[in-house]
Amino acid sequence: MHAPPLIFLDEPSTGLDPQSRANLWEHILDLRERFGTTIFLTTHYLEEADRYAERVMVMDKGRVIADDTAARLKAELAGDVLTLGFRTADAADRALPLLSALSGRDVRRVARSDAADLAVTVPEGDLLLPRAVRELDAAGIEVVRATGVPPTLDDVFLSLTGRTLRDADQPADHAEEAAEGAADGDQAAQAATEGVVR
Repeated sequence: MHAPPLIFLDEPSTGLDPQSRANLWEHILDLRERFGTTIFLTTHYLEEADRYAERVMVMDKGRVIADDTAARLKAELAGDVLTLGFRTADAADRALPLLSALSGRDVRRVARSDAADLAVTVPEGDLLLPRAVRELDAAGIEVVRATGVPPTLDDVFLSLTGRTLRDADQPADHAEEAAEGAADGDQAAQAATEGVVR
């Protein structure tokens, strides 16, 4: 095969089994490494864009609504979800204002049958979590479990579009507009590759 400087691929891994998908990505990455080929590809598999793309563009209704590295998009638009568990609802009640002050964000209650949990979405949660546990402990509030879940590009897309099933809720006179948006790449995340699958 020759070595073009630019290749466009439209959802090349759709419908492939895991082995074929891995093989395809080997070839894409090999092109980039051996020939410095810039590869612009579209994918609905956001974990692919997260893993391989140097730059990610998110599109909604045919328009680019975000363009940056996956790491920056996740840090700025989604954030880590921190969940802290307490033995009693009273302990969670006492922890809520402290956690809110530490994070500078709204803290939400997570219903559990056996205890009470609080959750907050923050950038750089890996830095805040140990600090929050220490400060709550210093205030006499025991944290019995704590988790931090990093964001995904799916979280970024949903954050940007505000989508659940918003198009299904549109009045009938907007149905044609919604269909046009879908045809233009609505919900398509696009990853362009330049040197390292950009």
